Amino acid sequence: MLVAPKKDTGSRSGADSHHSLKRAGSLSRHVRERPITMLRTAMEEVRVFTLTCAVQNYAWGKAGLDSEVAKLVLGGDPLAVIEEDKPYAELWMGAHPKADAKIKDNLTGETTLGQWIAQFPGCLGSKVKDTFQGQLPFLFKVLSVNTALSIQAHPNRELAARLHAQFPEHYPDDNHKPEMAIALTHFQGLCGFRPVEEILGFLKSVPEFRALVGNEAAEELRCVTGDAVHTRQALKKCFTQMMNCEKKVIVDQLDMLMKRVTGDAAAGKDTSECNGALLLRLHSQYPGDIGCFSIYFLNYVALEPSQAMFLGASEPHAYLYGDCIECMACSDNTVRAGLTPKYIDVNTLCDMLNYTPAPASTKLFPPVKDCSDPFVSIYDPPVPDFTVMRIQVPASVKQYTVAALDSAGILLVVEGDAIATSAAALSDITLRRGTVLFISANEAVSLHVTAQLGMTMFRACCLL
Repeated sequence: MLVAPKKDTGSRSGADSHHSLKRAGSLSRHVRERPITMLRTAMEEVRVFTLTCAVQNYAWGKAGLDSEVAKLVLGGDPLAVIEEDKPYAELWMGAHPKADAKIKDNLTGETTLGQWIAQFPGCLGSKVKDTFQGQLPFLFKVLSVNTALSIQAHPNRELAARLHAQFPEHYPDDNHKPEMAIALTHFQGLCGFRPVEEILGFLKSVPEFRALVGNEAAEELRCVTGDAVHTRQALKKCFTQMMNCEKKVIVDQLDMLMKRVTGDAAAGKDTSECNGALLLRLHSQYPGDIGCFSIYFLNYVALEPSQAMFLGASEPHAYLYGDCIECMACSDNTVRAGLTPKYIDVNTLCDMLNYTPAPASTKLFPPVKDCSDPFVSIYDPPVPDFTVMRIQVPASVKQYTVAALDSAGILLVVEGDAIATSAAALSDITLRRGTVLFISANEAVSLHVTAQLGMTMFRACCLL
């Protein structure tokens, strides 16, 4: 929301200023002397605060300062130590038990966001609190992908509950995990089954692929004539047949294919009929893996910065390379079947997938402009758990208000600097690249923008 410039951009009203100074001084100096009830009241008053968020150092992540995750961590904390050869794969911003964010401005030491929400669930907003049983319903992330993630999908609520009950060591949550990726840099992935015509083209031009699918299943797919149900059944049969091939057969066929594509590439021949460039890249990362053949079933999707794709339950996908914002329902459930050293559950994956073929263009998820704020673009997926806003404040605007919502939110600064003020903050907050801010429901934050080139921020919330 744009607001008119003020003469005194850094000040509040006299009453607000007095209240802020009183709170900032007395809370920091006398917290140990206060009774528990007074401390609880003081903590409840502070409803806007910065977070220290966990980094996941998965092997597929970009290393050192090549990683957008590492750059954001260092921007948010200039004293952070970034190791040149260490992968910085994911930044988790939320209250998931695996990596619960810590409150920087808290009054009682190592309080986590999850603990704070449990104490003060009203911060979520009344609708969110009631709908999601007092839990923050989303998990916000930044991903920096150097090598391909697994061929995977996420279960719906019913399947998630069943898998968690049966195999909690592999499926740690009973919640579904729809998710959305918004590109920060050029971002590549696989998403959803290709149109049947494209798959049939690969079955014709890549005999090694056809050998794994089998002639019977391939012919069944070829003979499908526009019937959606039969198309899905035939596609499921083809994919399941390939995924269940014996390891030796897979390796032998992949070796033959690699020898042929490598030779053609060396001779300067066109290898696009075999998707040669992508095949060579994936095989160099995961030699002998069945996931290398998934490129003939799944759409290749390339996103430019600010473009997004939404991945609903049971949608097959794999991230290949790049940096992105990701938001999802608060869950860490993933069913995998290739391009990974982690636990593989081929039968569950093949049984659960959405086998509806569609072109790559249908996987893009465009934002819509916020009619009340020209600087906000809204990515609002068809699930209730989360929405993401991209806020781009131009260089010409020096006063901006992050509007109050009837939902708790997490704000990530990607570019720019500002001084943030709020009646619900302990004191003024310096925002810079990498700052992560928790904003309770129905709280606004005023920004005095100090950056010369404006600001770019992403805000995760739940708009019921």
